[in-house]
Amino acid sequence: MTFRLYPNKQIEQSLRYHRKLHKDLFNAAVYNRFTQYQKFKHSVSYIEQQNSLPPFKEVWTEYKEINSQALQATLKRVDFAFERWFKALGKRPKFKSIRHYSGWTYPAKTGYSVESNGENGYIVLSKIGRIQMRGKAKYWGTPTTCTIVYRNGKWYASITIEVLEQVLKPEILPTNAVGIDLGCKSALSITDGENHQHIDAPKFVRNAEREIKRASKHKRRKQAPNRKKKLKASRRWKKAQFKVSKLTRKVANQRQNWVHQVAAEIVSGNSFVATEKLEVVKMTSIAKKGKRKKQKAGLNKSILDVGFGMLKSTIKYKVEQIGGVFIEVPTKKVKPSQTCPKCGHQHKKTLDDRVHECQQCGYVQDRDIAAAEVMLYWAKGILPGFGTSLVDADVASSTSYTRKTAGSMKQLGRVKRQKSTLTGQDVETRSSTK
Repeated sequence: MTFRLYPNKQIEQSLRYHRKLHKDLFNAAVYNRFTQYQKFKHSVSYIEQQNSLPPFKEVWTEYKEINSQALQATLKRVDFAFERWFKALGKRPKFKSIRHYSGWTYPAKTGYSVESNGENGYIVLSKIGRIQMRGKAKYWGTPTTCTIVYRNGKWYASITIEVLEQVLKPEILPTNAVGIDLGCKSALSITDGENHQHIDAPKFVRNAEREIKRASKHKRRKQAPNRKKKLKASRRWKKAQFKVSKLTRKVANQRQNWVHQVAAEIVSGNSFVATEKLEVVKMTSIAKKGKRKKQKAGLNKSILDVGFGMLKSTIKYKVEQIGGVFIEVPTKKVKPSQTCPKCGHQHKKTLDDRVHECQQCGYVQDRDIAAAEVMLYWAKGILPGFGTSLVDADVASSTSYTRKTAGSMKQLGRVKRQKSTLTGQDVETRSSTK
Protein backbone atom coordinates (compact mmCIF):
# COMPACT_ATOMS: atom_id res chain seq x y z
CA MET A 1 0.00 0.00 0.00
CA THR A 2 1.35 3.45 -0.96
CA PHE A 3 0.62 6.50 1.18
CA ARG A 4 1.32 10.12 0.25
CA LEU A 5 3.50 11.90 2.82
CA TYR A 6 3.13 15.53 3.89
CA PRO A 7 6.36 16.55 5.66
CA ASN A 8 7.03 20.06 6.98
CA LYS A 9 10.09 22.02 5.78
CA GLN A 10 12.40 20.78 8.53
CA ILE A 11 11.47 17.11 8.04
CA GLU A 12 11.67 17.42 4.25
CA GLN A 13 15.25 18.70 4.61
CA SER A 14 16.05 15.65 6.71
CA LEU A 15 14.41 13.34 4.14
CA ARG A 16 16.49 14.87 1.35
CA TYR A 17 19.66 14.47 3.44
CA HIS A 18 18.96 10.79 4.14
CA ARG A 19 18.22 10.19 0.46
CA LYS A 20 21.58 11.74 -0.47
CA LEU A 21 23.43 9.55 2.06
CA HIS A 22 21.83 6.38 0.70
CA LYS A 23 22.69 7.48 -2.85
CA ASP A 24 26.34 8.02 -1.86
CA LEU A 25 26.46 4.59 -0.17
CA PHE A 26 24.99 2.97 -3.30
CA ASN A 27 27.64 4.60 -5.51
CA ALA A 28 30.44 3.71 -3.07
CA ALA A 29 29.35 0.04 -3.07
CA VAL A 30 29.26 -0.05 -6.89
CA TYR A 31 32.72 1.57 -7.07
CA ASN A 32 34.08 -0.90 -4.51
CA ARG A 33 32.90 -3.91 -6.55
CA PHE A 34 34.38 -2.64 -9.80
CA THR A 35 37.76 -1.57 -8.38
CA GLN A 36 38.21 -4.80 -6.38
CA TYR A 37 37.69 -6.88 -9.51
CA GLN A 38 39.78 -4.66 -11.81
CA LYS A 39 42.78 -4.46 -9.47
CA PHE A 40 42.69 -7.77 -7.58
CA LYS A 41 40.29 -9.96 -9.66
CA HIS A 42 38.19 -10.35 -6.52
CA SER A 43 34.40 -10.52 -6.74
CA VAL A 44 32.95 -8.73 -3.73
CA SER A 45 29.84 -10.37 -2.22
CA TYR A 46 26.95 -8.81 -0.39
CA ILE A 47 28.09 -10.34 2.92
CA GLU A 48 31.51 -8.70 2.62
CA GLN A 49 30.02 -5.27 2.02
CA GLN A 50 27.52 -5.76 4.82
CA ASN A 51 30.28 -6.67 7.28
CA SER A 52 32.25 -3.60 6.29
CA LEU A 53 29.47 -1.23 7.41
CA PRO A 54 30.70 -0.79 11.04
CA PRO A 55 34.23 0.42 10.09
CA PHE A 56 32.68 2.46 7.28
CA LYS A 57 30.51 4.28 9.85
CA GLU A 58 33.54 4.94 12.03
CA VAL A 59 35.07 6.97 9.20
CA TRP A 60 31.84 8.49 7.86
CA THR A 61 30.16 9.29 11.16
CA GLU A 62 27.02 10.78 9.57
CA TYR A 63 25.91 7.24 8.70
CA LYS A 64 25.62 6.39 12.41
CA GLU A 65 22.30 8.25 12.42
CA ILE A 66 20.80 5.93 9.80
CA ASN A 67 19.17 2.62 10.65
CA SER A 68 21.62 -0.24 10.02
CA GLN A 69 19.05 -2.45 8.28
CA ALA A 70 18.19 0.41 5.93
CA LEU A 71 21.88 0.63 5.00
CA GLN A 72 21.94 -3.14 4.43
CA ALA A 73 18.89 -2.83 2.16
CA THR A 74 20.76 -0.23 0.06
CA LEU A 75 23.70 -2.66 -0.28
CA LYS A 76 21.19 -5.33 -1.24
CA ARG A 77 20.01 -3.12 -4.11
CA VAL A 78 23.58 -3.10 -5.39
CA ASP A 79 23.72 -6.89 -5.07
CA PHE A 80 20.46 -7.29 -7.04
CA ALA A 81 21.78 -4.97 -9.78
CA PHE A 82 24.95 -7.02 -10.17
CA GLU A 83 23.04 -10.34 -10.07
CA ARG A 84 20.81 -9.13 -12.90
CA TRP A 85 23.86 -8.04 -14.87
CA PHE A 86 25.60 -11.40 -14.39
CA LYS A 87 22.48 -13.24 -15.58
CA ALA A 88 22.12 -10.91 -18.63
CA LEU A 89 18.78 -9.65 -17.31
CA GLY A 90 19.89 -6.04 -16.99
CA LYS A 91 22.55 -3.56 -18.01
CA ARG A 92 25.86 -2.90 -16.30
CA PRO A 93 25.23 -1.17 -12.93
CA LYS A 94 25.85 2.57 -13.10
CA PHE A 95 26.52 5.31 -10.60
CA LYS A 96 23.30 7.07 -9.63
CA SER A 97 22.76 10.81 -9.60
CA ILE A 98 20.41 12.24 -6.99
CA ARG A 99 17.80 12.78 -9.73
CA HIS A 100 17.71 9.06 -10.48
CA TYR A 101 17.83 7.74 -6.93
CA SER A 102 14.27 7.43 -5.65
CA GLY A 103 14.68 6.55 -1.96
CA TRP A 104 15.53 3.87 0.57
CA THR A 105 13.99 0.85 2.32
CA TYR A 106 13.43 -0.31 5.90
CA PRO A 107 13.43 -4.10 5.34
CA ALA A 108 12.22 -5.13 8.82
CA LYS A 109 10.05 -3.72 11.59
CA THR A 110 12.82 -1.43 12.83
CA GLY A 111 13.59 2.17 11.96
CA TYR A 112 9.95 3.13 11.47
CA SER A 113 6.49 2.76 13.00
CA VAL A 114 3.03 3.33 11.56
CA GLU A 115 0.18 5.05 13.41
CA SER A 116 -2.78 4.08 11.26
CA ASN A 117 -5.65 1.62 10.92
CA GLY A 118 -5.39 1.54 7.13
CA GLU A 119 -6.81 4.96 6.35
CA ASN A 120 -4.57 8.05 6.63
CA GLY A 121 -2.56 8.41 9.84
CA TYR A 122 1.10 9.08 10.64
CA ILE A 123 4.46 7.39 10.06
CA VAL A 124 7.39 7.85 12.45
CA LEU A 125 10.86 7.51 10.90
CA SER A 126 13.89 7.06 13.14
CA LYS A 127 16.11 10.18 13.32
CA ILE A 128 13.69 12.04 11.00
CA GLY A 129 10.38 12.55 12.79
CA ARG A 130 6.64 12.07 12.64
CA ILE A 131 5.05 12.65 9.22
CA GLN A 132 1.40 12.90 8.28
CA MET A 133 0.29 10.52 5.52
CA ARG A 134 -2.84 10.07 3.44
CA GLY A 135 -4.15 6.96 1.71
CA LYS A 136 -6.51 4.06 2.17
CA ALA A 137 -5.64 0.35 2.19
CA LYS A 138 -8.10 -2.31 1.04
CA TYR A 139 -6.75 -4.73 3.68
CA TRP A 140 -4.83 -3.91 6.84
CA GLY A 141 -2.62 -5.95 9.10
CA THR A 142 0.94 -5.83 10.44
CA PRO A 143 3.36 -3.51 8.55
CA THR A 144 6.56 -5.37 7.58
CA THR A 145 8.74 -3.43 5.12
CA CYS A 146 8.61 0.26 4.28
CA THR A 147 10.13 2.08 1.30
CA ILE A 148 10.39 5.87 1.24
CA VAL A 149 10.09 7.18 -2.33
CA TYR A 150 10.64 10.66 -3.78
CA ARG A 151 8.86 11.12 -7.10
CA ASN A 152 7.98 14.27 -9.05
CA GLY A 153 8.56 16.55 -6.07
CA LYS A 154 6.38 14.47 -3.71
CA TRP A 155 7.18 11.96 -0.98
CA TYR A 156 5.52 8.56 -0.62
CA ALA A 157 5.71 5.62 1.78
CA SER A 158 5.21 2.19 0.19
CA ILE A 159 4.35 -0.17 3.06
CA THR A 160 4.06 -3.95 2.80
CA ILE A 161 1.29 -5.32 4.99
CA GLU A 162 1.14 -8.85 6.40
CA VAL A 163 -2.51 -9.94 6.20
CA LEU A 164 -4.12 -13.22 7.29
CA GLU A 165 -5.06 -15.53 4.40
CA GLN A 166 -8.61 -15.76 5.71
CA VAL A 167 -9.01 -12.01 5.11
CA LEU A 168 -7.74 -12.18 1.53
CA LYS A 169 -9.72 -15.20 0.36
CA PRO A 170 -13.48 -14.83 -0.24
CA GLU A 171 -15.92 -16.97 1.73
CA ILE A 172 -17.12 -18.58 -1.52
CA LEU A 173 -14.51 -19.07 -4.27
CA PRO A 174 -15.85 -18.21 -7.77
CA THR A 175 -16.11 -21.33 -9.94
CA ASN A 176 -16.11 -19.74 -13.41
CA ALA A 177 -13.22 -20.14 -15.87
CA VAL A 178 -12.24 -17.70 -18.63
CA GLY A 179 -9.72 -17.37 -21.43
CA ILE A 180 -8.20 -13.96 -22.10
CA ASP A 181 -6.54 -12.69 -25.27
CA LEU A 182 -4.56 -9.44 -25.06
CA GLY A 183 -4.59 -7.03 -27.99
CA CYS A 184 -4.18 -3.40 -29.05
CA LYS A 185 -7.61 -2.42 -30.44
CA SER A 186 -9.47 -4.46 -27.84
CA ALA A 187 -7.19 -4.53 -24.81
CA LEU A 188 -8.83 -7.76 -23.60
CA SER A 189 -11.04 -10.30 -25.32
CA ILE A 190 -12.66 -12.47 -22.65
CA THR A 191 -14.72 -15.64 -23.05
CA ASP A 192 -15.99 -18.50 -20.91
CA GLY A 193 -16.95 -20.55 -23.98
CA GLU A 194 -20.46 -19.15 -24.25
CA ASN A 195 -20.37 -15.48 -23.27
CA HIS A 196 -17.91 -13.13 -24.95
CA GLN A 197 -16.72 -9.65 -24.00
CA HIS A 198 -14.38 -7.03 -25.49
CA ILE A 199 -12.72 -4.36 -23.33
CA ASP A 200 -11.47 -1.48 -25.46
CA ALA A 201 -7.97 -0.08 -25.02
CA PRO A 202 -8.02 3.14 -22.94
CA LYS A 203 -5.42 5.04 -25.11
CA PHE A 204 -4.13 7.24 -22.29
CA VAL A 205 -0.88 8.02 -24.13
CA ARG A 206 -2.70 8.83 -27.38
CA ASN A 207 -5.01 11.26 -25.59
CA ALA A 208 -2.17 13.07 -23.80
CA GLU A 209 0.32 12.87 -26.69
CA ARG A 210 -0.24 16.42 -27.97
CA GLU A 211 0.27 17.99 -24.53
CA ILE A 212 3.40 15.89 -23.85
CA LYS A 213 4.91 16.83 -27.24
CA ARG A 214 4.23 20.51 -26.67
CA ALA A 215 5.76 20.43 -23.18
CA SER A 216 8.78 18.48 -24.48
CA LYS A 217 9.30 21.04 -27.25
CA HIS A 218 9.39 23.86 -24.69
CA LYS A 219 11.91 21.87 -22.64
CA ARG A 220 14.23 21.37 -25.61
CA ARG A 221 14.47 25.14 -26.05
CA LYS A 222 15.91 25.59 -22.55
CA GLN A 223 19.48 25.03 -21.40
CA ALA A 224 19.77 21.36 -20.57
CA PRO A 225 22.49 19.92 -18.28
CA ASN A 226 25.65 18.71 -20.03
CA ARG A 227 28.36 17.01 -18.00
CA LYS A 228 30.96 17.04 -20.77
CA LYS A 229 30.64 20.80 -21.27
CA LYS A 230 30.15 21.31 -17.50
CA LEU A 231 26.81 23.05 -18.01
CA LYS A 232 24.15 23.06 -15.31
CA ALA A 233 20.46 22.96 -16.08
CA SER A 234 18.76 26.34 -16.13
CA ARG A 235 15.84 27.07 -13.83
CA ARG A 236 13.53 27.27 -16.84
CA TRP A 237 14.70 23.81 -18.01
CA LYS A 238 13.97 22.37 -14.55
CA LYS A 239 10.52 23.93 -14.60
CA ALA A 240 9.81 22.54 -18.09
CA GLN A 241 11.14 19.11 -17.05
CA PHE A 242 8.80 19.08 -14.03
CA LYS A 243 5.85 19.79 -16.35
CA VAL A 244 6.76 16.89 -18.66
CA SER A 245 7.21 14.56 -15.68
CA LYS A 246 3.84 15.61 -14.30
CA LEU A 247 2.06 14.77 -17.57
CA THR A 248 3.76 11.38 -17.97
CA ARG A 249 3.11 10.50 -14.33
CA LYS A 250 -0.58 11.34 -14.81
CA VAL A 251 -0.74 8.93 -17.76
CA ALA A 252 0.99 6.22 -15.71
CA ASN A 253 -1.43 6.71 -12.79
CA GLN A 254 -4.44 6.52 -15.14
CA ARG A 255 -3.15 3.29 -16.67
CA GLN A 256 -2.43 1.74 -13.27
CA ASN A 257 -5.90 2.65 -11.98
CA TRP A 258 -7.55 1.17 -15.10
CA VAL A 259 -5.49 -2.04 -14.85
CA HIS A 260 -6.52 -2.63 -11.22
CA GLN A 261 -10.19 -2.00 -11.99
CA VAL A 262 -10.18 -4.43 -14.93
CA ALA A 263 -8.28 -7.10 -12.97
CA ALA A 264 -10.61 -6.80 -9.98
CA GLU A 265 -13.66 -7.17 -12.24
CA ILE A 266 -12.24 -10.33 -13.86
CA VAL A 267 -11.25 -11.98 -10.56
CA SER A 268 -14.55 -11.12 -8.87
CA GLY A 269 -16.34 -13.81 -10.91
CA ASN A 270 -13.57 -16.20 -12.01
CA SER A 271 -11.00 -18.33 -10.19
CA PHE A 272 -9.52 -20.04 -13.28
CA VAL A 273 -7.83 -17.77 -15.84
CA ALA A 274 -5.93 -18.85 -18.97
CA THR A 275 -4.01 -16.40 -21.13
CA GLU A 276 -1.13 -16.36 -23.58
CA LYS A 277 2.52 -16.35 -22.59
CA LEU A 278 3.91 -13.08 -23.94
CA GLU A 279 7.42 -11.63 -23.99
CA VAL A 280 6.62 -7.92 -24.09
CA VAL A 281 10.29 -6.91 -24.42
CA LYS A 282 10.64 -8.81 -27.71
CA MET A 283 7.25 -7.60 -28.95
CA THR A 284 8.29 -3.95 -28.53
CA SER A 285 11.78 -4.29 -30.00
CA ILE A 286 12.98 -1.57 -32.37
CA ALA A 287 12.24 -2.26 -36.01
CA LYS A 288 15.05 -2.34 -38.56
CA LYS A 289 15.46 0.44 -41.10
CA GLY A 290 12.87 0.13 -43.82
CA LYS A 291 9.32 0.91 -44.78
CA ARG A 292 7.83 -0.89 -41.74
CA LYS A 293 9.76 1.16 -39.17
CA LYS A 294 6.93 3.68 -38.72
CA GLN A 295 4.29 0.95 -38.41
CA LYS A 296 6.42 -0.88 -35.83
CA ALA A 297 6.81 2.32 -33.79
CA GLY A 298 3.02 2.75 -33.77
CA LEU A 299 2.52 -0.87 -32.68
CA ASN A 300 5.07 -0.44 -29.87
CA LYS A 301 3.20 2.61 -28.62
CA SER A 302 -0.13 0.74 -28.65
CA ILE A 303 1.31 -2.24 -26.75
CA LEU A 304 2.95 -0.06 -24.10
CA ASP A 305 -0.17 2.12 -23.81
CA VAL A 306 -2.29 -0.91 -22.85
CA GLY A 307 0.42 -2.17 -20.49
CA PHE A 308 0.42 -5.89 -21.37
CA GLY A 309 2.99 -6.80 -18.72
CA MET A 310 1.32 -4.85 -15.91
CA LEU A 311 -2.13 -6.12 -16.88
CA LYS A 312 -1.09 -9.77 -16.91
CA SER A 313 0.90 -9.59 -13.66
CA THR A 314 -1.96 -7.79 -11.86
CA ILE A 315 -4.52 -10.40 -12.92
CA LYS A 316 -2.09 -13.13 -11.91
CA TYR A 317 -1.48 -11.90 -8.38
CA LYS A 318 -5.18 -11.18 -7.79
CA VAL A 319 -6.08 -14.72 -8.88
CA GLU A 320 -3.36 -16.16 -6.60
CA GLN A 321 -4.62 -13.99 -3.76
CA ILE A 322 -8.07 -15.60 -3.73
CA GLY A 323 -6.62 -19.11 -4.14
CA GLY A 324 -7.40 -19.53 -7.85
CA VAL A 325 -5.34 -20.84 -10.78
CA PHE A 326 -3.61 -18.73 -13.43
CA ILE A 327 -2.22 -20.51 -16.53
CA GLU A 328 0.00 -19.04 -19.24
CA VAL A 329 -0.49 -21.04 -22.45
CA PRO A 330 2.69 -21.69 -24.51
CA THR A 331 1.86 -19.73 -27.67
CA LYS A 332 4.66 -21.26 -29.78
CA LYS A 333 3.17 -24.73 -29.28
CA VAL A 334 -0.57 -24.01 -29.28
CA LYS A 335 -0.66 -20.96 -31.64
CA PRO A 336 -4.02 -19.57 -30.38
CA SER A 337 -4.54 -17.05 -33.20
CA GLN A 338 -3.95 -19.72 -35.90
CA THR A 339 -5.95 -22.57 -34.32
CA CYS A 340 -9.67 -23.31 -34.55
CA PRO A 341 -11.24 -23.79 -31.09
CA LYS A 342 -13.89 -26.22 -32.44
CA CYS A 343 -11.82 -28.69 -34.48
CA GLY A 344 -8.17 -27.82 -33.74
CA HIS A 345 -7.30 -27.15 -37.39
CA GLN A 346 -4.49 -24.62 -37.86
CA HIS A 347 -4.52 -22.03 -40.62
CA LYS A 348 -2.11 -19.11 -40.94
CA LYS A 349 -3.58 -15.62 -40.72
CA THR A 350 -2.09 -12.18 -41.20
CA LEU A 351 -2.67 -9.31 -38.76
CA ASP A 352 -5.19 -7.87 -41.23
CA ASP A 353 -7.45 -10.93 -40.83
CA ARG A 354 -9.70 -9.95 -37.91
CA VAL A 355 -12.27 -12.75 -38.35
CA HIS A 356 -11.60 -16.45 -37.76
CA GLU A 357 -13.09 -18.59 -40.56
CA CYS A 358 -12.18 -22.26 -40.28
CA GLN A 359 -11.68 -23.97 -43.64
CA GLN A 360 -12.17 -27.37 -42.01
CA CYS A 361 -15.38 -27.06 -39.95
CA GLY A 362 -16.70 -23.66 -41.07
CA TYR A 363 -16.65 -22.07 -37.58
CA VAL A 364 -16.79 -18.25 -37.81
CA GLN A 365 -15.86 -16.05 -34.87
CA ASP A 366 -14.01 -12.86 -34.02
CA ARG A 367 -10.27 -13.59 -34.21
CA ASP A 368 -9.48 -12.46 -30.65
CA ILE A 369 -12.45 -14.29 -29.12
CA ALA A 370 -11.47 -17.46 -31.00
CA ALA A 371 -7.91 -17.17 -29.64
CA ALA A 372 -9.28 -16.75 -26.10
CA GLU A 373 -11.44 -19.87 -26.60
CA VAL A 374 -8.40 -21.85 -27.77
CA MET A 375 -6.46 -20.92 -24.62
CA LEU A 376 -9.39 -21.73 -22.35
CA TYR A 377 -10.04 -25.14 -23.97
CA TRP A 378 -6.33 -26.04 -23.99
CA ALA A 379 -6.01 -25.20 -20.28
CA LYS A 380 -9.09 -27.33 -19.56
CA GLY A 381 -7.75 -30.18 -21.71
CA ILE A 382 -10.69 -30.20 -24.15
CA LEU A 383 -9.09 -28.55 -27.21
CA PRO A 384 -9.54 -30.98 -30.16
CA GLY A 385 -6.26 -32.34 -31.49
CA PHE A 386 -4.16 -31.05 -28.58
CA GLY A 387 -3.23 -32.77 -25.34
CA THR A 388 -2.81 -30.47 -22.37
CA SER A 389 0.66 -30.54 -20.88
CA LEU A 390 0.83 -28.27 -17.88
CA VAL A 391 4.58 -28.90 -17.79
CA ASP A 392 4.81 -26.62 -20.82
CA ALA A 393 2.59 -23.99 -19.24
CA ASP A 394 3.27 -21.56 -16.43
CA VAL A 395 0.80 -22.49 -13.72
CA ALA A 396 0.37 -20.25 -10.72
CA SER A 397 -1.94 -20.93 -7.80
CA SER A 398 -2.06 -20.41 -4.06
CA THR A 399 -0.79 -23.96 -3.56
CA SER A 400 1.84 -24.12 -6.32
CA TYR A 401 3.48 -20.76 -5.73
CA THR A 402 7.10 -21.09 -4.62
CA ARG A 403 9.52 -18.33 -3.75
CA LYS A 404 12.90 -18.14 -5.43
CA THR A 405 15.83 -19.00 -3.22
CA ALA A 406 17.91 -16.07 -4.42
CA GLY A 407 18.56 -14.39 -1.10
CA SER A 408 15.96 -12.00 0.23
CA MET A 409 16.80 -9.76 3.17
CA LYS A 410 15.00 -12.17 5.51
CA GLN A 411 16.98 -15.15 4.23
CA LEU A 412 20.26 -13.27 4.40
CA GLY A 413 19.50 -12.39 8.00
CA ARG A 414 19.64 -16.08 8.83
CA VAL A 415 23.08 -16.46 7.30
CA LYS A 416 25.78 -16.49 9.92
CA ARG A 417 27.67 -13.21 9.93
CA GLN A 418 31.01 -13.73 8.34
CA LYS A 419 34.27 -11.97 9.09
CA SER A 420 36.00 -9.89 6.49
CA THR A 421 39.59 -8.66 6.62
CA LEU A 422 39.79 -4.90 6.29
CA THR A 423 43.09 -3.10 6.73
CA GLY A 424 44.54 -6.10 8.56
CA GLN A 425 41.75 -6.35 11.15
CA ASP A 426 38.88 -8.80 11.58
CA VAL A 427 35.62 -6.91 11.81
CA GLU A 428 32.23 -8.32 12.79
CA THR A 429 28.90 -6.85 11.84
CA ARG A 430 27.19 -5.03 14.68
CA SER A 431 23.58 -5.35 15.59
CA SER A 432 21.08 -3.01 13.95
CA THR A 433 20.44 0.40 15.47
CA LYS A 434 17.57 2.75 15.15
